Amino acid sequence: MPNIKSAIKRTKTSEQRRQRNASQKSALRTAVKQADQAVAGTDVNAAKDALVLAQKKLDKAVTKGLIHKNAAARKKSRLAKKLNALSAQG
Repeated sequence: MPNIKSAIKRTKTSEQRRQRNASQKSALRTAVKQADQAVAGTDVNAAKDALVLAQKKLDKAVTKGLIHKNAAARKKSRLAKKLNALSAQG
């Protein structure tokens, strides 16, 4: 444990940030997973709604610095590709 006042504050704030980031990253992963499962199903409208939510969360994560913008773009692209394949099928 640090003795210097500024170092104590840094450890405290970095722990708060770590917990916030972990929570937001978990919510992001959940949204992407739900979108993936919705696309794997047969309901196109539910899949579109889930995809919109996942894309919104991905974009928000990029602006917060949680993930890299190219990683978000890749995930969005893959989800959209699966949705397009689903809607072309039905």
